[in-house]
Order: sequence, then C-alpha cells, then structure tokens
Amino acid sequence: MAEEIKKELPANFKVTIDNITIEVAPGTSILTAARQIGGDVTPPAMCYYSKLEGSGGKCRTCLVEVAAGSTADPRPMPKLVASCRTGVMDGMIVKNITSDKVTDARNGVVEFLLLNHPLDCPICDQAGECHLQDLGYDHGKEGTRYEFARRTFKKEDIGAYIQLHMTRCILCYRCTYIADQITEKRLHGIVDRGDHAAISTYISKAIDNDFSGNMIDVCPVGALTDKTFRFKNRVWFTKPVDAHRNCETPGCCGKATLWLRGDEVFRVTARKDQWGEVQSYDGKPGWICNTCRFDKKKTSDWQLDGLTSISRHSVIGANKYKVLDVPKETIRGVMSGRDPKLLMDIHNISEVNKPEVDLSELNRPANSGDFKHAIPTGEPDKTGDEEQNAGFLGRKN
Repeated sequence: MAEEIKKELPANFKVTIDNITIEVAPGTSILTAARQIGGDVTPPAMCYYSKLEGSGGKCRTCLVEVAAGSTADPRPMPKLVASCRTGVMDGMIVKNITSDKVTDARNGVVEFLLLNHPLDCPICDQAGECHLQDLGYDHGKEGTRYEFARRTFKKEDIGAYIQLHMTRCILCYRCTYIADQITEKRLHGIVDRGDHAAISTYISKAIDNDFSGNMIDVCPVGALTDKTFRFKNRVWFTKPVDAHRNCETPGCCGKATLWLRGDEVFRVTARKDQWGEVQSYDGKPGWICNTCRFDKKKTSDWQLDGLTSISRHSVIGANKYKVLDVPKETIRGVMSGRDPKLLMDIHNISEVNKPEVDLSELNRPANSGDFKHAIPTGEPDKTGDEEQNAGFLGRKN
C-alpha cells in the first residue's frame, strides 16, 4: 500500500512564485523555493536560518500570499502565511512582490520591529551589514506612530568577547539555537515574557565556550557584536578577504573572512553566502572557533585565498572592486587581427569600389567618384572632391 501511494506522488512539485514556475522536491518550504529563483522574488527573513534547526516563524517578515493552494485544491489561503514555515504543494501559486497585501503587511512588520529599536546606526558596529537596516530602507516609513517611551535594559556582561545590546534585539532566537546546536552547554536564553522578554545568561555565568563567537555571525542586527572590533572601524572602510588555516579545534572548518585595513586584520568572521548565512562545506555549516575568530589577527596566521565576493549593491563593496568587465572583442580574432573599423573595405569581394580606394580610410562620406560604374555612361569619372562639390550622390548640376 505504501509503495502504491509513493508511486502516485509526483517526483517534484511545481510551484509558481511571482509568475515564475520552478520544480522543487516535496517538503521544500516556500522561502527555500523562492531562494532557488533568487532576486527580489525571495522574501526577506530576519529569524529564519537554514543552518539552524527550528528557526523561523517568529519575525513574520517573510509573509507571502498563497493565491492557489495546489492543483488538487486551488482555493487561496485565507490569510498571509510565513513562507519559511509553509511547505509547497504541487500547483501552488504564491505572490510576494506582486501582492499589495504582502507589501502592506511587510511595512507593518517593519514598523513593529522598529518600535523599540534605537536609531543608533551611526554608532552601531553592525551598520553597513545590518539586515534590519536594509529592511528599513526597503519597507520602512519616514516616521513612527509610536508615542510611548522605548523599552530599555540594563547593560549586562555576558563574556569577554561578545557585547550584548539588548535594546537592539528583535528576539529572533538565532543565538539561542546556535548555542543549543553547536556548543556543549548553553548558558543563555530568553528570560521573562512579553515586552520584558530579553536575552540573558544564567546567574553569575558567562558565555565562554569555543564556538560562542558564531552568535555574532547569526545575529541579524547589532544586538551581539564583537568586543575586539568595537568602535575600531567601519566595515565599508575595510576590505574582506577569504582565508583559511589548518585549525585543530574539532568542528572548526578553518575557513574565514578577514576584514583588512591595509595589512592589519581588524576582525575575523565566518564566510557567508548571498543570504547572509554561513557557507557550507561538504554538506556542513562552516562554523569557526573562537581561536580563529579572536586570537588569529595577523595575516601571517592565514593563507589568503582572494577577495571575498560581495554584492555590488552592498555598501561594503563600494569602491573596492574594478568596474564591470567589458566582453572581449572577438571580431579582431576571427578577422586575422584586422581592426573592426576597417571591415567596410569590401572591394576584394564585391568589386564595386575602385581597387585603389579603401572606403574605411576615407575622411569624408563615400560618393559615386569612389565606385566603378556598373553601366558605362560615356562620361569620364569625376574625382571624389569634384563629385562632392557637385551636390548629392549621383545628382548633377
């Protein structure tokens, strides 16, 4: 019976997102399917992280409209759904940027995220690579309708390497997931409830495990920042370079991005993909240990692999890379080295113009005096200058 059901199920599901149809494997979420298309079709995500199990479903920035549930049941879903938590069905039709409902809802979500978030981008180390900053530019409004005092928290020391700014936290839970899944013992979590909810450590505890620095990489805002990089430089003034080293710490991939200013290494981070998530190697996330991140701050400690690939739309990539490459000229190669501007010299083939006249080398428009007469007229050929003085081509006074 199970085999018969398995045979009836299609190998792949066809899903249409913003009028673009692709095939994905059963069990794929709408967000993952949209990422396969890429570009503006992909909904933003502040809490979902594909490398962390259980993430997603908290920030609601990835809401989409399902205009048709499936081929079997083409009815639309009554409300917007979180694309990171909703699986695709065969024949599903999804609207993201083509839906006014989604745009309006996303604007409202961003307004809620910014209710208590301090507007301290000029002094925040996350500025320039902050996902909330990008989201605010795309969907934020000029003002706020919030008239009450923003929530504030007492400063708390959670370790020697990580600075916690709880006023900037949007409670995406990424840092707690990463502590659960890649460290031996989690020492922090979410305390209190509702408007008082905050990230904190257990009483008199500090975060000091070997992979705690990865909490900085997964934080989408400036709530968790690198103390060793604090107020030292702006990210757009540094140059990201891929590098690797043979790290002996179990679980560390040894592949990182160095952020340089000249030859000085200002900080070390894990390598990230186009979605802002840590890259995978051999099917595993490329987490790095605290030794690589905080202790190896010299270029001599690393083997440099080359410039990090940064989107040209990112402020980090501004003025760092050469302009767009112009396609190589192939005409000269197929024409035995002849320059393209000489290709008008066709007299060897057409036998129309005079053999001693090269049309492409004329410093004036070609006229009848430069060509052979196909039908003899009995009149002598005029020189080019005489013909040019006579008026238009073939016209006589």
